Amino acid sequence: MADLSNLEQRARAELAACTDEAALRIWNTRYFGKQGEVILALKEVGKVPPEERRAYGQEANRIKESLIAAYDGALVKEKELALERSLSAEGLDVTLPGRTTPRGRLHVSTRIMREIYGIFADLGFQIYRSREVEDDLTNFELLNMPPHHPARDMWDTFHTTTPGVLLRTHTSPGQIHVMRELCPEPIRVILPGMCYRYEAITTRSEIQFQQVEGLAIGTSVTMADLKGTITAFAQRLFGKERQVRFRSSYFPFTEPSIEVDIDWPKDDPNADRLTKGTGWLEIMGAGMVHPIVLKNGGYDPQKHSGFAFGMGPQRITMLKYAIDDIRLFWGNDVRFLEQF
Repeated sequence: MADLSNLEQRARAELAACTDEAALRIWNTRYFGKQGEVILALKEVGKVPPEERRAYGQEANRIKESLIAAYDGALVKEKELALERSLSAEGLDVTLPGRTTPRGRLHVSTRIMREIYGIFADLGFQIYRSREVEDDLTNFELLNMPPHHPARDMWDTFHTTTPGVLLRTHTSPGQIHVMRELCPEPIRVILPGMCYRYEAITTRSEIQFQQVEGLAIGTSVTMADLKGTITAFAQRLFGKERQVRFRSSYFPFTEPSIEVDIDWPKDDPNADRLTKGTGWLEIMGAGMVHPIVLKNGGYDPQKHSGFAFGMGPQRITMLKYAIDDIRLFWGNDVRFLEQF
């Protein structure tokens, strides 16, 4: 019991001698850390003779509670004194305006997505959202890609443990959903959403990314309608002075298929890097909806026609702001986010 009394007296004397918060923290570790003196004293109760054990335990716990209370009080008092010293040393100008809370802002990808929504809304398109977990039938077969079709090699797919169920590789399956829902009515929609592909993560590719699909179906929709829609969109997004170029391409769910490019200002210091010296920049793929896809959606290819297009908003954002690494969109680096 005498040892406990000496421990308490020594601890209180050292606590009183602490002159700042750092010293108090050191004191707390010394007496209440894993190998602290008070903690070790409590563990000694098993070595005390049985007839003295109860009294020893009660006294040790009293000392523990007393020292903890003294430490907490000293810590609060020291923080108050530290604040007073800081105010006295630095001064306080009560006439200064208060610090405003920084306002949040939209992610640059979200801003571009909303800009895309606005442009297509002005062109008469509505937003239609479809599911991200798809079946093989809708993701591939109904889009004119039967099993073992070589076009499937264009997409590295995430398959689930349920046979035939996967994470969609593109937003095109949404075409089937909206056609079957609205058939035989005319359609003019965009289908935004997240897609997933099992690809190497590099400056130009990610395993998850956004796409915006577009679909228009009617009784007299032509390639001229497609070209006019895309030209209007590109000039609204990138500027009226932009020229649009169409190149032949291949997609299994459109026929004929095209790639869409825009010219890039030659005075832009990033022009050669972005366009690889060609002066043109690819922004999307498009084409007239394949008759098989129309039929699978419930429409009669003899009476109806349509066009479809697809773009990556992250890619559009990279082009518009000369961003050279797609991984920045998912990195949550404040230095990147605050630029927009």
